[in-house]
Amino acid sequence: MRHYMRYLVLFLVFFVSACADEEKKYTPEQFKAAGAEIMYNNAHDYLTDESYKKASEAFLAIENEFPYSEWAIRGQVMAAYSHYKNENYDEAIIVLERFLTMHPGNKDADYAQYLMGLCYYDRITDISRDQGITKDAETEFKKLIARYPNSDYAMDAVKKLNLVRDHLAGKDMEVGRYYQSRKQYVGAINRFKTVIKKYDTTSHTPEALHRLVEIYMAMGIKAEAKNYAAVLGHNYPDNEWYQRSFDLLND
Repeated sequence: MRHYMRYLVLFLVFFVSACADEEKKYTPEQFKAAGAEIMYNNAHDYLTDESYKKASEAFLAIENEFPYSEWAIRGQVMAAYSHYKNENYDEAIIVLERFLTMHPGNKDADYAQYLMGLCYYDRITDISRDQGITKDAETEFKKLIARYPNSDYAMDAVKKLNLVRDHLAGKDMEVGRYYQSRKQYVGAINRFKTVIKKYDTTSHTPEALHRLVEIYMAMGIKAEAKNYAAVLGHNYPDNEWYQRSFDLLND
């Protein structure tokens, strides 16, 4: 009720002041813009009060009353942010997808794409579980970097993308070690090679190279083991995994 009365009073004040000013004529479009702004501020009050559900509803309501207005467009992004703050990630994604489809060139599009990535990023689980959400975060951050490379949000997305990639590499390492422990070498080799090819800048690459040395030695293919040990030694000469490979080859 407090927010409703504020909306009503402010709109009446605007209306009366406009009528009192005989020199300045206000068009219906100006009245409409004023009403949309008041509704936006009303919704923002809910957000400030951390009433995220009410805020998301109020931001989206602007479009119903004042479709295609600047405040309605801005309200979509803020509605998504309110959903995000309330951890209603799927609802936020629906609003963001619609916004990005309808307004890809909007000044807030880079932030909307960044928020899309966060909706997945904040739900990343430990590597023992399915990493579908992690891959979705990778996809959305890549879109941000590709579409808005000069955005400040893209710079932060690069940092988060590195963490995402390290997480995905960790999952492949876990599965690879599982296969290796059961002597299912083909499956293990595929996982470790994936880490080397797709996630070569992550912290898992030295171990992946060493695991390939171990597997090829176990399979009796020493020449291939030496090749991977050489790559490991060239790129990570001071790494503990190279020392292990060196010891294994010279045992």
